[in-house]
Formats: sequence, C-alpha cells, structure tokens
Amino acid sequence: MLDDAGAQTEDRSLSRVDVAFARFLSQRTTFDAAQKQAFENIVMSVSYEQNQGHSCIQIDEEARALVLASGLAVLSGQPMSKLPLVVEQDRLYLHRYWFYENRLAMQIREMTKISHSVEKLDAMLDRYFGPVVGETDDQREAAKMAVKQTFSIITGGPGTGKTTTVVKILAVLQELADEPLHIALGAPTGKAAMRLQESIGSNKSALPCSEAIKKHIPETVTTLHCLLGAKPPSPYFRHNADKPLIYDLVVVDEASMVDLALMSKLLDALKPGARLILLGDKDQLASVESGEVLADLTAALPEHTLELKKSHRFDENIKKLAEAVNLQQEDVAWQVLRGDDENSAVLDPDLVDYVAGQQAEYLRLITAGAGFDEIYRAFSRFQVLCSNRQGKNSVADINYRVEQRLAEQKLINLSGLWYSGRPVMVTENNATLHLYNGDIGLCMPDKEQAGKLMVFFQRADGSVKKYLPARVSQCETVFAMTIHKSQGSEFEEVLIVLPEAINPVLTKELLYTAITRAKKTIRLVVDEAVFNATVRQKVVRTTGLVDKFKTQV
Repeated sequence: MLDDAGAQTEDRSLSRVDVAFARFLSQRTTFDAAQKQAFENIVMSVSYEQNQGHSCIQIDEEARALVLASGLAVLSGQPMSKLPLVVEQDRLYLHRYWFYENRLAMQIREMTKISHSVEKLDAMLDRYFGPVVGETDDQREAAKMAVKQTFSIITGGPGTGKTTTVVKILAVLQELADEPLHIALGAPTGKAAMRLQESIGSNKSALPCSEAIKKHIPETVTTLHCLLGAKPPSPYFRHNADKPLIYDLVVVDEASMVDLALMSKLLDALKPGARLILLGDKDQLASVESGEVLADLTAALPEHTLELKKSHRFDENIKKLAEAVNLQQEDVAWQVLRGDDENSAVLDPDLVDYVAGQQAEYLRLITAGAGFDEIYRAFSRFQVLCSNRQGKNSVADINYRVEQRLAEQKLINLSGLWYSGRPVMVTENNATLHLYNGDIGLCMPDKEQAGKLMVFFQRADGSVKKYLPARVSQCETVFAMTIHKSQGSEFEEVLIVLPEAINPVLTKELLYTAITRAKKTIRLVVDEAVFNATVRQKVVRTTGLVDKFKTQV
C-alpha cells in the first residue's frame, strides 16, 4: 500500500471513512501541504488495512519519523495517552487495536506462567483414553497439556476429535477439583454453539466416570456475545475486568473465527486464576474482523498448543483434497477432483438444475406436511458455498436463479418475498428475539395456526422457535451462502462455486474452509486455472501479536 516515500498508490476501495479520518487527523498537524498529503496517505492506509483484517501496517523509517512528528502518535513503551496512533518498531496501529493486541498478549503471558502439578494423572488418562500402546495418542497428549496448563490450545481439522477430547478433559478436571468447577462453553456464532452442544451431549454419556461428575459437565453452549453480556449497539460488554465472569474454566470452540477485539475482551472478563481452552482449526479462514488470533497464538506458543492430526470423519478423498489445498499442492488437488471417486469431483451437470434437484426433497416434505425436524435435516444435508456475494456464480446470482428454477418447477410459489420453503439466514444480531447473525431458518406453514406462514429456527438445545416473517426483517435467502458464513457448520454434501476469474478473495484458506465443511461428498464448479490460482494464493495478515510474545517480559 505504501511506496518508499510513504505515499499511497491510488486505491478505489478506500472508503469515505478512511479518507475523512485521514483528513481529520492531518488538519490537526502543523505540517506543510506536502507533509500533510504524505501523512494522510499513511493514515488512510492504516485505516483501510485495519478494515481488511490487519491489526497494523508496516512502515519505513521515513514514514515512521513523519508519523511521530505529527504530534498524533505515541511510541510504544512510552506512557500511553489518548493519541489516535501508536508506533511500535516498524508497525503503525490505530490506538484501539494496539491496545487490544498488547492487552491480549499481556493477559495470556500471565496465564502461561501458571501450571498445575497433578499426581497419578497418567492412570486417570488411561481410564479415559486407554493405555499408551505403540504410537502417541494425540488426544491423550492434548488432555495432559490442558490439565497441567491454565491456558491451552487444541487445534486440528474437522473430524480430528477436538470436542471429543475436550469432553474428557472436562471430566478429568471435575474429578481433580475439590469443589465442582463452574464451566462455560462458548462459540463465536449460534451455528458453532449448536454443533458444540450436540457434540458435548452425544459424548458425555459414554464417559468412564460417575454420574455425579457427568452432572457437572455443562451441555449448554452460548455465543461469546451472550456469555460476555453484549450491550448493543455499543461495543461494550457487561462482563469485563471490573465485573468478571464467575467461571473457573471457559472453553471456546471455532476459535479461528474470534477476532482480536473479541478475544481481548474475553480475556479481560476471565476471573483471576480461571483456565481457558481454545479449540479450532488454525488453517481455516481467519476472523472477518481484525487479526488472526488463533494462528498467531499457535505460532507464538507451541508449548501450549497441540495439533490433532488423525481425522475420524472425512471421506478419504475429501481429506486428501483438503490436505493438498492446505499444502498448496494444486496439481495433486486437481488430480483428486479429476479422479474416479464420485465423492470428490468437478460438477458436470448444469449448476442451477443440480442445485434445484438437491432442494426438491425438503420442499416436497413441506408440501407433505412433515415435521420440522425431518424437513430441517433434509434441507441441511446439502449446501452451496460461494466465494463472492455479487457477480456471476455469486451468492446473489445463484439464489436468484435457483428461486426462478424452483418456481418454474412449481416447487415454490414466488408470489411475494416470503413463500413456503424459503430458507433464510439472519444477517444481524437481534438479542430481543434471540436470533443471531448466521442463524438459519425455514419459512413454512404452521399447522398450529391454520397454515399461516412462520419462520422456524432450530436452537442449540434442539428446541424450535418460530416467528412471524415480518419480525425476521434482517435476513437473506440462503439456497447459497458465502464460505465465510459457513464456518462452524458441516453438511453431508457441499457444492463449492467459484467465479470465472481470480480475485483477491480467492485463497487457499477460503477453499480449505469450504472443502472441510463436507462430510461425505464435495462438488466444485470451477475452471482449472482459477482453481490453481486460488490454491497458490495465501492470506497474509499483518499483526504484531507473535512478536509481542518474543519481547514481553
């Protein structure tokens, strides 16, 4: 973004806020016109890059000197003031994001200093994981690490047993505790919370411990915003350093989706001495907002991280495809797609016909008057994932074309915005209705109200909530969704649709995330050249979090 003189090249994606913010700051300097312009360019760059997911930008010596001379920046290590910019080595931050990053590193560093000595732990782990025979059991090693440490990370791809392992860890910790531990289970989205809750519930009954221990292992999972007590529309939470959470242990699933600000606020809200276990796939897409916290923490704290590598869920070809993409081996990945295995292939039939055919089952179940659980399972079996929201082969394009095709086939009636069978995704949090960004519902006739259309949502505890369509105003049709929105979900079959030309959104992390949503079957609509370019393109975010663990005392 910056050349050697600190000047910014023309970038049409700069927002009006980026430009206005930079101008606002430059007007408060005593620079001459040329210096003001150079300073504006630097500020526009840090504002723009922060919105692209970076927590800071790198600057050269000339830019560094100019920023410090502005009177609007403080040098890291000096007494902090309310100045809007912070310079740290060769990095420039907006003050808020420097604070989040610095505070997070400090908090975790303090947690890593606390370890726990446990007698006869191996005997207890033998009971939960079986005795060690032959090769190392990664799940057992992850449990040993988490029991002995206050802060730990368990990472690994889908199906490697992260939640299975953490349920056993919770049982071990409850057995070891003098008094029952207060445990909170959290996830960044409602969908991720629902999946973790289902996994905890299904694994708890098989634990080799007493019913008294099982009773103290919670099954309810909440979103992190609910856990911390969101106070919309403000960015603040009810729980913070002054009013910490009551829990002795907090477990966070899908931690790769947690951004820098939210992770920092979570650490702020932990009571002194509380444990934290992060679960997630470090190779997935980073958070939509600033930072790549999970990846940075695994890189900075290898002694507090254990990666589970053996997948127990994937179709073998899907696993092979995901690994090849993650390792950026485009030739190997393309060969998998063009092989003889029908579970991993490039789609040959017409895209819209294929999608419409996949949706027919749940629509017919609605017409037949089946129960919501059966209908929702049929709908959730298959999902179209797109890289882009707009343009050809985008979410908007496919949703429109599929709706038209289903209407032609008389499977839906497009007489208005709301129709029987319309699948929707909530796009904004609504704490009043207990609906959250990413929640998926189905519009269908309500038998209890003489066939009146209602929107039904399945909750994490298995219960079903229904709302009048007019109350679910912030939503969009979801025959197709973005890959970003699919994080925390899994489907039996996934159809990945990429555009006809490479663009900056297409990265190996995006493709890996999409592939690993599928349990049994994966199809792709993509040109070979675009596929190969996507695998070669890697997300690189500029942060200072890893360096802070090297330099903090």
